[in-house]
Amino acid sequence: MTIVVIGKSGQLAQELKRLDDSLLCLGRDDIDITSAENVNSILSNNNVTGIINASAYTAVDKAESEKQQAFEINAAAVENLAKFANQNAVPLVHVSTDYVFSGDKGSPYLVEDVHAPIGVYGASKAAGEKAIQQFAPSQGCIIRTSWVYSQFGNNFVKTMLRLMAEKPELGIIDDQIGSPTSASALAKACLYAVNHNVNGVHHFTDSGVCSWYDFALAIQELGIKYGLLNKSIPVKPIPTLAYPTPAKRPSYSVLDKASLTMAFNGLQPKHWRVELSEVMQQIASTK
Repeated sequence: MTIVVIGKSGQLAQELKRLDDSLLCLGRDDIDITSAENVNSILSNNNVTGIINASAYTAVDKAESEKQQAFEINAAAVENLAKFANQNAVPLVHVSTDYVFSGDKGSPYLVEDVHAPIGVYGASKAAGEKAIQQFAPSQGCIIRTSWVYSQFGNNFVKTMLRLMAEKPELGIIDDQIGSPTSASALAKACLYAVNHNVNGVHHFTDSGVCSWYDFALAIQELGIKYGLLNKSIPVKPIPTLAYPTPAKRPSYSVLDKASLTMAFNGLQPKHWRVELSEVMQQIASTK
């Protein structure tokens, strides 16, 4: 059996490989997912029995000026993978995002809620979801997630630790609400899905809800606890309007996770503070 992970250098791919060393991780130098011919050739030659797509164009602000690139990776390439999965009857697990929604609902988004992206990144990810539903309806599993971080790569947690060590104070947005997600926990959900042929659309994040400001305060608290920071600095709440960006962000993007209980055999996400503590300890152990 060969389960292929599309992506090699991203934090989710690295967590997947850490959890299961038998996975075959393919990066940009190994496979061109924007080419249907290359996808069919590489995956067929490797006798693939399952696919986890951990590759994506995730530069939310850059996507506003690089629409073609975002859609190539997040939509056209996903269509190629979906067609291969359907033709070869192999499960395809695809990771999507809370950005397919506007954030205006005011209550947790259900898996069946209609797409309403407010930027190019979200629109490209929504198009990728539609490609799987159209071309691999019985083979595809879409896992929407949010605010992913880990010991690997660049993410909010590692950025906060760096800035808190460098700056005298920080202002962090407090009016965008969501759920952080440890890439390690997300990786476990992806592995379960590909190994058990889970189908359909599901939401996976850590449990609990917070603002970026709340998240930052917890990062500082645990950073000091685990010796990653020498001192605390003032962290002040600021509104989104005070920090304009090229792309709009959803203001409330909490995802309802009710479908996990049945489709994932009762998989229960841990609270985000518990997962954050574990990741901070992992970071500390590499210092």
